[in-house]
Amino acid sequence: MAKPLVPDDLWAAIEPLLPRERPKPQGSRPRLSDRAALTGILFVLKFGLPWEMLPAEMGCGSGMSCWRRLRDWHEAGVWAALHRALLERLQAAGQIDWRRAALDSASLAAKRGARKSGRTRRIVASRARSATSSRTPAARRLA
Repeated sequence: MAKPLVPDDLWAAIEPLLPRERPKPQGSRPRLSDRAALTGILFVLKFGLPWEMLPAEMGCGSGMSCWRRLRDWHEAGVWAALHRALLERLQAAGQIDWRRAALDSASLAAKRGARKSGRTRRIVASRARSATSSRTPAARRLA
């Protein structure tokens, strides 16, 4: 049997971070389980498939269902929380070599060391000749 994309120990770390399902109207179609959606998301991202090509045999629902769940979880901040939780687990296990870490302006804002930028010069719009007018600006002044 193939190795699962979402092993039980990983799922135990991820499940508490996921938003709870909102109540649905009576008689609506049952929602795809979060674990199946996560498996579909990881499969598409790992193998670089288009969402529409997610194999139905995997039991992960449609590619669009997985894509919507990915979008919703992103908006809910799940991925940032998951990243932090996994880094904390790796740190606790002593498996992170911080000497190889790098930060850039997208990761960390420069608070006190930032230089103030110079003044921005205003751009004044130039009055372009009208393409519909046959008279030149000098001819208009004389008229």
